Amino acid sequence: MKGFPVFFALMLGQCACASADAYSPKEGDFVFQSLPKGDLVDAIEGVSHSQYSHVGLVIRKNNAWYVREAIGPVIDTPFEMWAGRGRNMNAFDVFRIRGALHNVVPALIKASELFLGRPYDFKFDMDDDAIYCSELLYKAMLNASGVRLGKLQRLGDLDWKPYQATIEKYEGGKPPLERQMITPRSLSEARELEKVFDGYHR
Repeated sequence: MKGFPVFFALMLGQCACASADAYSPKEGDFVFQSLPKGDLVDAIEGVSHSQYSHVGLVIRKNNAWYVREAIGPVIDTPFEMWAGRGRNMNAFDVFRIRGALHNVVPALIKASELFLGRPYDFKFDMDDDAIYCSELLYKAMLNASGVRLGKLQRLGDLDWKPYQATIEKYEGGKPPLERQMITPRSLSEARELEKVFDGYHR
């Protein structure tokens, strides 16, 4: 995990002190959270004017709940560890695929497996060499069903200027204003998803 930020590395080792008992997990749920503060987290939330800096996919394996996520390499994290990592421990929102489209969940989970082990994409590009969190779910859904969740946006159309130094740090050059990306906020606003759990206001 060369170049992996220290705050991400620390978060991978954290665990929840209390389980998120109010939420009943369901395979295929999209879970959104605010990660602990850091330059990259601040930029992700700031450019999109959102509290969401991270998103993952709920899966069931070995009779336990996990979140498949891009937070370094794409990995499956035990659900309670995932929930406890957030900036406000166990504060997260859950969105679920609406109606008949929910039948795509097995294919969605299978499609997401193809990205396991891919490194984290600090440049937020839409190629397949490295993957960031919302890109993982966007591409898995697209590959599984042909549905494009949310709206791809140019960096230049987002509020990038206050975060120019951070963008240049990870890009290694000038901000790529024409680069298209899918933000956690845009994913959460997809018409195919509905909020089924509000963990920020409980």
